[in-house]
Amino acid sequence: MKEYSTQQLHKLARLYGIETAYRDFKGKLQYAEPQSLLATLRALEAPVENMADIPDALRQSVQERWQKHCEPITVVWGSNYASIEFKLPAIYEKETGKCHLQIENGKTFSWEQKIFSLPVLQSITVEGVKYIIKMLTLNIELPYGYHSFKLVLPGIQCSTLIIAAPQNFYSLQQKHMWGIFSPVYSLYSEHSWGAGDFNDFGSFIDWIGENGGNIAGTLPLLSTFLDKPFNPSPYSPISRLFWNEFYLNIMEIPELAYCPEARELIESEQIQKELNDLQNLPLVDYHRCMAIKRQVLEKLANCCFSSNSARKNLLHKWLEKNPMVQDYARFRAVVELKGANWRNWSKSLRDGIIERQDYNPEIEMYHIYIQWVTYEQFQKLVNKANHNNVNLYLDFPLGVNSDGYDIWRERDSFVLNVSSGAPPDMFFTKGQDWGVIPLHPIRIREQGYGYYIECLKHHLRNASILRMDHVMGLHRLFWIPHGLPADQGIYVHYYPEDFYAILSLESNKNQAVIVGEDLGLVPDYVRKKMKYHNAYNMYVLPFELTKDNKQMLKEPPLHSLNCMNTHDMPPFAAFWPEMNKEERNILIKFLYQQGWLTEYTEDTETIFQACLEFLASSSSQLMLINLEDIWLETKPQNIPGTQDENPNWQRKTHYSIETFKKMPKIHNLLQKIHNSRNTEG
Repeated sequence: MKEYSTQQLHKLARLYGIETAYRDFKGKLQYAEPQSLLATLRALEAPVENMADIPDALRQSVQERWQKHCEPITVVWGSNYASIEFKLPAIYEKETGKCHLQIENGKTFSWEQKIFSLPVLQSITVEGVKYIIKMLTLNIELPYGYHSFKLVLPGIQCSTLIIAAPQNFYSLQQKHMWGIFSPVYSLYSEHSWGAGDFNDFGSFIDWIGENGGNIAGTLPLLSTFLDKPFNPSPYSPISRLFWNEFYLNIMEIPELAYCPEARELIESEQIQKELNDLQNLPLVDYHRCMAIKRQVLEKLANCCFSSNSARKNLLHKWLEKNPMVQDYARFRAVVELKGANWRNWSKSLRDGIIERQDYNPEIEMYHIYIQWVTYEQFQKLVNKANHNNVNLYLDFPLGVNSDGYDIWRERDSFVLNVSSGAPPDMFFTKGQDWGVIPLHPIRIREQGYGYYIECLKHHLRNASILRMDHVMGLHRLFWIPHGLPADQGIYVHYYPEDFYAILSLESNKNQAVIVGEDLGLVPDYVRKKMKYHNAYNMYVLPFELTKDNKQMLKEPPLHSLNCMNTHDMPPFAAFWPEMNKEERNILIKFLYQQGWLTEYTEDTETIFQACLEFLASSSSQLMLINLEDIWLETKPQNIPGTQDENPNWQRKTHYSIETFKKMPKIHNLLQKIHNSRNTEG
């Protein structure tokens, strides 16, 4: 009986897209524990509390799948016609249905369709009911976009969102691009307020352009909690729909010109002393930096809202076009009044109903204002990048903070009682729980991926290159049910065809390149799918060494972004001494044989520059250099799996922007890279 129940449990799990086993980093098959499967099934709303519920849940699941008469999403690639499958009770064979097609541009088509004239793909009896699968092909050439189709029959309505997309993601025309990466917070100038801001990043963009580079890369720039609660990690944003006000340059805000209260505050002895102290710290103190900025921003917001200026009118016009900003601002205001954990709020607040008595209107106005001025400064940044012929490289994080706006407002798009992570590997032997709430694979389809598409659009309106964090998540994610350790997590599948269609469509609409972060234990089918759709993958040099004497270092593919490391790795100067002897020798031998080294040496700087020249001369279209590697920094920006024991996401660069811009050694190295990247062959 136990074996029989386990078989049924596995069958039910597979119906919900849950893997019952996976191969670990050693290639060994790891089987899911029954408690993990049951917990994940419950998270997906399967009607199971224990093993005794499995048979009934299995029957119900099968019935429900046949009673959903068509898939909520239909993908059409290229110029093909849309073909839609319908699962109908056989009694509808003689019916005539009404078809309605609405194109994204608003154009509509309606016609009658005799069901018997459609080809039958399959007939089957389920729980005593005979079903037929029919195929309807729309003989209408669909433009690329999102289109809705509906088939109406007596007592039945079948609806599907048709995503018509190019097979290939947008691809660069320029052959050999290169650029530099740095977190914005770590860049600082003599004008900074204790951390890098949008102006500093703008100076960084200017400098890249002056040296012939055409990519400026950074970490996610999304809003985060910087007070109570406090989580400055760029990979734990409050929302993937709003930028982070921490990066505002206060002195560039127009309201400062007619707000004497704000100017007096800035010029006060107390604020000037605090700013001087923050500027001299080696680490970013988010609490103190944001506290000062907030004091000034509150006065600027008040000046704006209390005036009858043209600026106030501009703000209101912007708000009319972006109504979600007000909803976000009210959420932030409620957080400040009632605490961040919205699960402890009243039922009406949890359900997204905010009344005037639930928040302070001045706090709402503050958050509206700062989103507006953040938007303005971000647009200036984008314009600066365009003027310098520099592509803005942004990062799309896998998830959002569980206490944040997106989870609260879009909770039906998420699975609240599990988190994403990674299975055990050689570095994290007990697995990793990232605390990231995953998207619900079924409900987001039924919602037409509306939330996900809006998040993408928010980034692609500004980014020429977008890095997709943990691209394997388009296919499957490692879920850890709450209450279980990370090593008892299991993989849950998504619908990759849907995601790739959305990404291709948005990529081409915005003429933006998609780079998939495909590092670590990534199944071959993921990279094959990326290659099929022309997505760029990541080539990180230390991970590409082999023991094959004929090809000791793999060549970066054409559609790849090559680099020496990522933000989750130590800089090269720290990594190289710790590299095992065999790998060091392989790399040295390769660089010497290929002519990038003139002699056998283990000198860190010589090896690093030889590696850069190898990458620069490769056919890979994108090259990104970590700014801090250039002066052989040894301290990392982030150490995965650590929190309080390391100053993650806080460390400033060793040199100010004014200083490293004037360093001949850096300029000469970048000129070498530029020349290599622009050499044909």
